[in-house]
Amino acid sequence: MNIVLTVLEVTAPVFLLALIGFIWVKLGFEYRVEFVTRLAMTLSVPCLIFVALMQTRIDPQALTALSLASAVAYGVVTIVFFGLVLVAKLDRRTYLAPLIMGNTGNLGLPLALFAFGDTGLSYAVVVFAVMAIYSFTFGVWLVSGGGSVLKVIREPIVGATLLGAVFLWQGWQTPRFLTNALDLIGQMAIPIMLITLGVAIARLHPGRLTRAIWLSVVKAILCAAIAWGVGLWLALDSVALAVLVLQLATPVAVTSYLLAEKYGADADAVAGLVVVSTLLSVITIPILLVFLI
Repeated sequence: MNIVLTVLEVTAPVFLLALIGFIWVKLGFEYRVEFVTRLAMTLSVPCLIFVALMQTRIDPQALTALSLASAVAYGVVTIVFFGLVLVAKLDRRTYLAPLIMGNTGNLGLPLALFAFGDTGLSYAVVVFAVMAIYSFTFGVWLVSGGGSVLKVIREPIVGATLLGAVFLWQGWQTPRFLTNALDLIGQMAIPIMLITLGVAIARLHPGRLTRAIWLSVVKAILCAAIAWGVGLWLALDSVALAVLVLQLATPVAVTSYLLAEKYGADADAVAGLVVVSTLLSVITIPILLVFLI
């Protein structure tokens, strides 16, 4: 009974905030997703990442190990889903990127924070940063055929991650007043991202639901299994392993839909994946947490 209550304490705030965004739109209130997303991705999330890394007390070697594990896990996931897309004769531009890239920002960061505290958040930031870099390069290339290294370098999230890693490595700290300001800005990130997730889902028009259902189930199972196997193989500590599994098992990111819409892939099919996998995560995430906490 205690483990059930613990899982509910972790997952309920996440889905309640997303529900607020969903209801907000259904009531007809205005919500400018483009502005809020830009605010989060260029200001609040970079501040959250930088402060989390700077203030972490985790051994830098453990963070390096998790970075390696994240890269390896995403590499294996890519190979597995490339084979699945090939065998199932699915459109690679439409389906491969969404199956690989999970919602490690909107869902993964708050889940890790609520489940494993500041240590879990620090680990989750590392996985999120690896996924973000991968998404901005290989992910964009998959959908559009033209990823850009310069685009990655210009992303505030990448810069904040690298700068935070330097501060962690050197043991530096910003002046207290600056740290408090950056921390306050970063605190906006999680509630903003969760509410925006609910708003985005409320505005999507799902397509090809039957295919979306079986692909969402396969994604949840394979991603969790691969992350678990890679984490055990690289001997991650228990919290790092749990965060890696949790992050890779997150549902399809809303950004996958935005990329499909922007670059002319089948956006309705991706929208179906986003909605179905997110609804499925209401079941799969609590089940995973039972084993991970």
